[in-house]
Amino acid sequence: MALDIASLRNISSPIIEEAVRNSNLQRAEETGTDSFSNVFNAAVNNIYETNSYLSEAENEELKFSMGLTDNTHDLTIALQKASTALQYTVAVRDKLLEAYKEIMNINL
Repeated sequence: MALDIASLRNISSPIIEEAVRNSNLQRAEETGTDSFSNVFNAAVNNIYETNSYLSEAENEELKFSMGLTDNTHDLTIALQKASTALQYTVAVRDKLLEAYKEIMNINL
């Protein structure tokens, strides 16, 4: 079952709103190369976090398949976190590639 990442846009919480405000403040204070390095570092951190979730899900699958645990709740949560993180990472990658292609098509 594939989850459409677009449906997550309308989800809001105080934590998300605070992160957006902090992000907007940081962007207002930054210039040129600083903002690119921050975006790049955020993308790299996103990849590391996604890999972490995928590892956790794999570990839970192994524990469950080897009979070390019978807790399907933890397995389901780990798999859903990994799936959502991977979908988000792929969506970000696709948008970055789309932006790159648009930039390359600009005629100066």
